[in-house]
Formats: sequence, structure tokens, C-alpha cells
Amino acid sequence: MADNQINTKDFIIGTLVGSFVGAATALLLAPKSGKELRGDLNDGAVQVKNRATELAGAAQEKGEELTSKAYSATSDFTKKAVDATSDFTKTVADKSQEVTENVKQKTAELKDTVDDKISDVQDKAEDVKDDVSDKIEDVKKDAADKKAEAEETATKKAAEVKKETKKAASEVKKEANKKS
Repeated sequence: MADNQINTKDFIIGTLVGSFVGAATALLLAPKSGKELRGDLNDGAVQVKNRATELAGAAQEKGEELTSKAYSATSDFTKKAVDATSDFTKTVADKSQEVTENVKQKTAELKDTVDDKISDVQDKAEDVKDDVSDKIEDVKKDAADKKAEAEETATKKAAEVKKETKKAASEVKKEANKKS
């Protein structure tokens, strides 16, 4: 029975230590940190903004090309082309601004979500740490109790053996005295 209890305790200790090491390893080996993820999102936002700027530049170039053609055709047609180009450029700029604001908003929301998840993981890690500490203390207490119990049992057995030895020695003396 004592061997079974020792094996059970060893198993519990091993399980707890293994769980703690596994949790720590999972945290350390996560694919990307929140900082890296935010960096990637910011890079994406910059790329979207640059692309929108390129589109606005391309639209403006196209508008200038149309304007030069319109000047050669008629002045009335030129005015319409300039108006259309201006409207198109304004629309592209407005859409570009909308996209940029939308990306900024989504980035902020994602950052908040990531920060919340990091906080949750830290809280859970702290809880696991506290649980492991409590379990270790329980195991230490149980080990101390079992040690004290074993010492007490050994002391009782030693006293019994001593008593039986004295009794046997006394009987041997009596037998020796009867023979002499």
C-alpha cells in the first residue's frame, strides 16, 4: 500500500510539473507575438495607403492626359473632362481616406483584442502558477505527514522487538539456569 501511495504522489507531481512546463512552452513558442502581429497590420495599412496614393496618382495622370486631348478637341469638351477628372480624383481620394480610416479602426480593434487575449493568458498563467504552488505545498505536507507516521511506526516496532528480545533473553536465562 505504501508503494502505491508513493507511486501516486510521484505521478501527481510529475503531472503538475509537466503541465506547467507544457504551458510555459506553449506560451514561448506561439507563432507570432502581439507586437509582431500589430507590426504586420501596420505594414498592411501602409501598403494599402501607398497603393491608394498610387491609384490617385495614376488617376491624376490619366486626367491630365484626357485634359490635353480635350483641349485639342473643343473647349466645352475640355471643361467637361476637367470636371470629370476632378470628380474622379476626389472620389478616389475620399475612398482612399475611407480605406485608411477603416484600416486604422480595424488595427485598433485588433490591438485591443490582442491585448485582451494577452491579459487573459497572463491571468491564466498566474492561476496555473498559484495552483501548482498550492499542489506542491500539499504534496510536501503529505510527505511530511507520511514521514512522521513512518517514524512513529518504526519506533513502535523497535520497542516491540526490544520487548520481545528481552522476553526471549529472559526465557533463555531461565532455561540456562534450569540446566545448571
